[in-house]
Amino acid sequence: MRWLTEDAAVVCTHQLGDVRNVPSQSLVTVDGRKVLVRSDPEGRSISLCPNINVTMKPCTQTLAVQVGYSTLIRVDGSPVCLDTLSGLTNGTPPGIVRYVVRDAGQGLVAAVS
Repeated sequence: MRWLTEDAAVVCTHQLGDVRNVPSQSLVTVDGRKVLVRSDPEGRSISLCPNINVTMKPCTQTLAVQVGYSTLIRVDGSPVCLDTLSGLTNGTPPGIVRYVVRDAGQGLVAAVS
């Protein structure tokens, strides 16, 4: 499992919705890019979700992470985000649309969950 950096491609499961990564720490980097830690992927804006219709709400925000935090590796007390990261979005249908990692943003550092 790869560590996520600020360059990670995180998308809603409609595949075009792009999550805006905002790293909260600057102590640890991989190839000069900040590593994402707990809460970094939560409450982030999603742009370009194509799920637009009269009765459909596009994904515009990530909700709480459900899986994908390291149980072993921490930065300043916060678990590192791994490429298994996933959670729900605020899009419709509610409680079904997820966000997932398409690319970790780096290929150098990996860890066991």
